[in-house]
Amino acid sequence: MKALVLIRPKAGILDPQGKAVERALPALGFEGVSHVRVGRLVELEADDPDRLDQLCEQLLANPLIEDYEIEVLTGDDDPAGRGAEEAAGMGSDPAAPGRASGGGGGP
Repeated sequence: MKALVLIRPKAGILDPQGKAVERALPALGFEGVSHVRVGRLVELEADDPDRLDQLCEQLLANPLIEDYEIEVLTGDDDPAGRGAEEAAGMGSDPAAPGRASGGGGGP
């Protein structure tokens, strides 16, 4: 079973990479972009999807400073055929069907 794990800094946690990107955007002609957060997307295959939360808590994410979202892909889903943002559900409702959230959820 394939899954995508989106890991990003919790709200209120300093994000120096996000700030660096945000400062560089106007010089590249991208005005009006703010609140940039930089995270990472991990694509993996797992035999036991019930252990993905444990995998995230113990290895992929630092639960003190990072939140994560897990999307288990069905046989019809093909992350290679979509953009990373669409595959990770960025900009969509993280509580949408077919996704699980972890990492405490609050600041």
